[in-house]
Parts: sequence; C-alpha cells; structure tokens
Amino acid sequence: MARIKGAINAKKRHKRVLKLAKGYRGARSKQYRIAKQSVMRAMASQFAGRKQRKRDMRKLWITRINAAARINGISYSQMMHGLKVAGVDINRKMLAELAVNDAAGFTSLAEIAKANA
Repeated sequence: MARIKGAINAKKRHKRVLKLAKGYRGARSKQYRIAKQSVMRAMASQFAGRKQRKRDMRKLWITRINAAARINGISYSQMMHGLKVAGVDINRKMLAELAVNDAAGFTSLAEIAKANA
C-alpha cells in the first residue's frame, strides 16, 4: 500500500482556519499558527456571547416592564406576583413589548396585578 502524505489535508485545514481569520489584523490573518489561536479564542468568545445576549435581553425586558409598572403605580415584583396569582400566563418578552407599544393593554394588566397582589 502506498504512503499517503498529509500535505493535502494540512493545506485544507490551514485554508479553513485562515478563511475564518479573514479580516483579522496583521499576522492573525496571515500566519496559520497565530491565526489558529485567534480563531479558537474568537469562537470561545462567540459561544459565550450567545449566552450573554440571552441574559442581556432578559435584563432589558425586566427594565422596561419595571419602568412601565411604576408609571402605573406598582413595582415589578408586585406586578409579576400579581399576574402569577391571577393566572395570567404571559412571558417577560411579551410584557415588555406591551409596555413599549401598547400602554393601554399594559395598564389593564397592571390593574389585574394590583387587584391580586
């Protein structure tokens, strides 16, 4: 059986990494060894960033709900508790959307929460 050299696979691997490193500055986009390190770090940060975005969005929704709830004379925690007791099953994303775009609808939910808080 003939010997198979690794050059073809190595070149393919190098091209893949250098393609991912395109746009990086200096040696990070030109030299394989340095590009590989940069790409590995970038991918780790990218993974963490996707998790962080979910946390950031939840924080934003809570802030918006709290601001709108206080306009209606109730705190965020009292509102969430009141809605839960009343059996209103609506998530924070939709509540935040109501708070921004439909003040009348949010006010009616706030009244329900006040009654059950």
